[in-house]
Amino acid sequence: MNEFRPGRFEILPLVIKNLLIINGLVFLAQNTLEATMGNKITDLFALHYWGSDLFRPHQFITHLFMHGSFGHLFMNMFTLWMFGATLENVWGPKRFLIFYMICGLGAALCHMSVLTYENINIAKDIHTFLADPTYGNFALIDRKYDLNSGVYNVDGLLNALRQYPDNEQVVQTAKIFLQEFLGKYRDTATLGASGAVYGILFGFGYLFPNTLLYIYFLFPIKAKYVVGFLIVMELVSGFQNSAGDNVAHFAHLGGVLFSYLLLKVWNKRNRSHFY
Repeated sequence: MNEFRPGRFEILPLVIKNLLIINGLVFLAQNTLEATMGNKITDLFALHYWGSDLFRPHQFITHLFMHGSFGHLFMNMFTLWMFGATLENVWGPKRFLIFYMICGLGAALCHMSVLTYENINIAKDIHTFLADPTYGNFALIDRKYDLNSGVYNVDGLLNALRQYPDNEQVVQTAKIFLQEFLGKYRDTATLGASGAVYGILFGFGYLFPNTLLYIYFLFPIKAKYVVGFLIVMELVSGFQNSAGDNVAHFAHLGGVLFSYLLLKVWNKRNRSHFY
């Protein structure tokens, strides 16, 4: 099927409606409880790198229903409704829910693979400095991971290492800083339904590529071009790995990958009824 034309479809089908409600309630509970409990809710239910002490298997599911801000929640839920409603009306609630969850879990698995690669490399670089604590090794880590971005400020420490490379106190301070940085990097939390939503977005573009989407309600563009552009942007952003970018781009791409694989399997198994 190349184009979707709305007919007698539900504007807010069952699974979409319940996902909107659940995500909204979880966001409300998350912010209410964190006001009194701090980050304990995020530590318990957001997804963490498997090498972190905060990792728990249930986080593969629970992180899909948590969001970092109202804007994050709104964009995910709006996109889910805008593109997912069509898929649920075509497939029915059971198949749509399976598709949504598989895309979300696939996105989490891909993101976990990227986290593993990143954590192994940063641990290796930091251990190199611990074994040979020179200004050059510290500066190399700073260039690769931009230690001076966000909440970190290491300009003074870099200058001290350059001027006093043999000062034991300066060297020890640098070692402690990098060990703490590694711990915080390892314990970074990931939350949100974006991976699953990107799977839904790709599914719509794959099944209804010629459906016109109106950008800013004015400019008609076919769905396949919009989806293709977004995927390319995620690829570019993921490989750029810009400092301060806390978006899990490879989780989004993981949702797209599992969406594609699942659609191909379903299409092969049920050609006469698959859209």
